[in-house]
Amino acid sequence: MVALKNGCVERCPGCSHRTMSMQESHAQKEGWIRKQLNVWKDIIESIRSVDESGRWNYRRKILLTARCENRRWDFGMIRRDEFIAIPDCPVHAPVTRKLIRLLMAVLPPAGDFPLAYLYQSDALVTLVLKTKQHPGDRWLDKTVKTRLQSIGIRGLSLHLNPSAGRRMFAKSGWHLLWGADHAYNDSGLLYGRTSFSQLIHELHGLSLDEAAAFLNPGYDDCVVDLYSGIGSSLVRWTDREAHTIGVETGGEAVACAIKNSPESVILRGRCGQRLPQLQQWIEVTHLQGKKKLVYANPPRTGIEPEVLKWITEQMMPERLAYLSCSAGTLRRDLDMLVSKGFEVKKIIPYDFFPQTHHVECLALVEKT
Repeated sequence: MVALKNGCVERCPGCSHRTMSMQESHAQKEGWIRKQLNVWKDIIESIRSVDESGRWNYRRKILLTARCENRRWDFGMIRRDEFIAIPDCPVHAPVTRKLIRLLMAVLPPAGDFPLAYLYQSDALVTLVLKTKQHPGDRWLDKTVKTRLQSIGIRGLSLHLNPSAGRRMFAKSGWHLLWGADHAYNDSGLLYGRTSFSQLIHELHGLSLDEAAAFLNPGYDDCVVDLYSGIGSSLVRWTDREAHTIGVETGGEAVACAIKNSPESVILRGRCGQRLPQLQQWIEVTHLQGKKKLVYANPPRTGIEPEVLKWITEQMMPERLAYLSCSAGTLRRDLDMLVSKGFEVKKIIPYDFFPQTHHVECLALVEKT
């Protein structure tokens, strides 16, 4: 058993693998994947991960509950109605720990500042307040702004949402206090305050390398990119001069994708709602002798059934790369693909969330 790192709180439920060595954690994750995807156990490769040092200090995307007692703020998690403060969590990046300590020192007391949550997306920070009334920003003086900038924060916003908790973000109620509401990540891509992106850009980049090598899109090939986010994968296909179309639900992510991959067609909405447009795009864009390809990175619920039906019965791509965060829904969707004449060629697990039990898989599938 590995000893807890400095700053790790034993009662915190966040990291179930924190007392395991890297080898023990990887063995458990690989065992879980092979059990869930046992039909393809012979083509499941070893888990891909960062090195030991990269398994700590990596989390720059957080959502923490805020509590104020005796006019002092703390940030942490709720477990069985108990608030557990984790200001120095060793999984959090240094910028996150410095941010938390700064806010604890400068924020007004709860009576004047009804803070419910702290949300950080890399260099962009949002304070979610359970109120409709703007509390003012007198606490945000020049010194605080300088300190925010010095630790690597590029934007600080308030989000006023009286219903915060049932739903974290409302459509309105956004107020930029300082800096910008967009920034660029380590991969050089524009993202917003609520945009989704993988936590370890280096490892996500390696998974995209694998997907690109398998799909091998070339000039005038057609790539349908489902659940395309801010366009991290779209730029891979356009760099190879392929025709690309992406579908994404989040308006902020769509706006970023349009700027990150201006050569791509971007549709907003659920993938299942955009099937007519996808089919029309394929019919118009697909040229004789060119490949039809799919890249999908869906949420835990997997690819929508109607979308999978369209892929297997109408579009019928030569190859599909599927990055999944749920072995259960991946198994379901791969079973469907196999029943429709596709073959799973390779499955690669990725340790995108070190110290936790979570593991993601890239499945590479080909039409037989």
